[in-house]
Amino acid sequence: MAKAVEDKTLERREKNHVSRFTFQRSISVVLPAYNEEENVGQAVRSVLEVMEPLTPDYEVIVVDDGSRDRTSEVVEELAESYPQVRLVRHEVNQGYGGALNSGFQAATRELIFFTSSDNQYDVAEVKKLLPYVESADLVIGYRADRQDPFIRRLFAWGWTTLVNLLFGYVSRDIDCAFKLFKREVVSQVRITSKGAMIDTEFLVGAKRKGFGIVEVPVSHFPRLAGEQTGANVRVILRAFKDLFKFRLQLWREAD
Repeated sequence: MAKAVEDKTLERREKNHVSRFTFQRSISVVLPAYNEEENVGQAVRSVLEVMEPLTPDYEVIVVDDGSRDRTSEVVEELAESYPQVRLVRHEVNQGYGGALNSGFQAATRELIFFTSSDNQYDVAEVKKLLPYVESADLVIGYRADRQDPFIRRLFAWGWTTLVNLLFGYVSRDIDCAFKLFKREVVSQVRITSKGAMIDTEFLVGAKRKGFGIVEVPVSHFPRLAGEQTGANVRVILRAFKDLFKFRLQLWREAD
């Protein structure tokens, strides 16, 4: 009984905390997208539905990373009805890291939140992250029950284990696309990766700069439309190459 009362009290405090927080901070939401014609419309609408009651000052930046389908057209149609929506378009595919970095550079609000445009996350769970921003610089999600094919989960486990061995503990789910952070983090952490290495480079860089990081469990759902590109062999090999180049670079800088 006491535990139930304690849980309800904590929940009430978090709700009140979010309520105070939302009147104080503005948010840029970044959605990287590559051939997400079937998903991006719902992703943007979900963000709008969640953000509207949370803060009076927000923007939704969709970065179309050289899609060959109607991703840009879908976003442009939504932008006609919702002035908060903005499209950043790459004429040529630059990779996941390039898309995210373009979104970060385009962001104008105090906080930046990014997630995927494939609807594998519940955008409403950003409310779980918001209270921690008052005491941490980055609040990063980790997938409590990852709903991806076994081979993708295996690669992710190997990658996270390797990164934590090379750089010290960074995160239990480095590549989880559900992160909220203060805008000044981007201005102080150097990002050069164009590919899947971006989360590692960003988090390791933030850690070395002394920024505070908090991890929060979030939900994860199976992809229902479109195709994943993260498990592509070329993408994986490029990520490992970039990882070791990054490690060597940091060793050289330390000399």
